[in-house]
Amino acid sequence: MVEIVTLGEALIDFVSCETGVTLAEALSFEKAFGGAPANVAVDLARLGVEVGFIGKVGDDEFGRFLADSLRKEAVSTEGLVFDSLVRTTLAFISLTKEGERDFMFYRHPGSDMLLRQEEIDRKILDSARIVHFGSLSLTHEPARSAVLNVVASRRRQGTLISFDPNLRLSLWLSREEARVQINKALEYADIVKLSEDELVFLTGNIEPETACRRIFRNPIKLIFVSLGKKGCYYFNGESEGRVEGFEVEVVDTTGAGDGFTAAVLANLLPLVQEGRDLRELTSSELLGMGRFANAVGATIVGKRGAVSGSPYWEEVMDFLSKHG
Repeated sequence: MVEIVTLGEALIDFVSCETGVTLAEALSFEKAFGGAPANVAVDLARLGVEVGFIGKVGDDEFGRFLADSLRKEAVSTEGLVFDSLVRTTLAFISLTKEGERDFMFYRHPGSDMLLRQEEIDRKILDSARIVHFGSLSLTHEPARSAVLNVVASRRRQGTLISFDPNLRLSLWLSREEARVQINKALEYADIVKLSEDELVFLTGNIEPETACRRIFRNPIKLIFVSLGKKGCYYFNGESEGRVEGFEVEVVDTTGAGDGFTAAVLANLLPLVQEGRDLRELTSSELLGMGRFANAVGATIVGKRGAVSGSPYWEEVMDFLSKHG
């Protein structure tokens, strides 16, 4: 029985085999599973959650690779759509010496942009306690309407909605369009995960203590801000705090934010099943979630690719025991 459904893009990441080069300078690339909502699905599955994915890929070798990868990770592909008229979306990524990334997407159009409402098999959503989505699906129609229709429908049925903008400004028509659509998506979200850059983009303020208060409004119940090596910040209207990060060697930051999101959702799920109000979670509970999520992110940045370093629950606990 699927407990969490992720909704949006699954794509192929081609990650530069060299570090500290531009995309133009890179001589070779390694193929990897990608797409933020698909990454979150795999991360959740490895953390022991029954999870399903809804999205569209091309009916091509890359699309079949993505589908096979999801199934191997025990992610339900009941909601995965194949399209023979469009190619699977690709992303090329170069890495700085610090493991940060530069993206170029081949998406003109890509399969993820063309998901239509009538193609979505909603049976996979029937048992879901949480539905998670991002903003790449909101850049173009018809995917934008399809995703927001699912999210609005599930909200009316009492499902909690999780949103991570995963902002890629180069894919939007303008900065203003991105800001408008992301703010619209926030109107559906109970749980929001943001990065520092996204916080500044939406509020103009880099301090999470101030910025989260500007974003926090109904129906939002809980915000986590990932701060990279500095850890994270949490806020639910009643409790707030910072959680220290871990000092680890960074190889590739791709997928670390997705792993962080999955870790938060995996920890929230049993509380949701108990009927807990997210705005009443204590600082102690949220600090524990933040520390666990920081550990997942720290594990992922040690390897290339979004999910190659994605840990299982036992690995996270082992990491935490070694780091105090």
